[in-house]
Amino acid sequence: MSQLGAETKVGQEESTPTWYYDGMTAFLRAVILFAADLRDGRGFRKSLRVKKMAGYDDVWELTWAPDGRATFEYGASVKEGHPHVRWRRVGTHDIFKRP
Repeated sequence: MSQLGAETKVGQEESTPTWYYDGMTAFLRAVILFAADLRDGRGFRKSLRVKKMAGYDDVWELTWAPDGRATFEYGASVKEGHPHVRWRRVGTHDIFKRP
């Protein structure tokens, strides 16, 4: 058991709870789907719930789990003809306080 009272996985820091790694795995799966949709150029699948954040001109949000959210913005293309995405925050609904 870690200091936070959660299991840890082999090779991870003792103070890092398992839910952190499970959450990041779910987020990375969503990023794979997000990137595929971005490449296809036909819009994002509904399950990712990608939408512009209310009150911000250049910040977008993505849902990757029931309480998993990420915010991002588009930047200048690094490779011509390919959109560039900068992930701002990844976490729970709490990230919306400071996206």
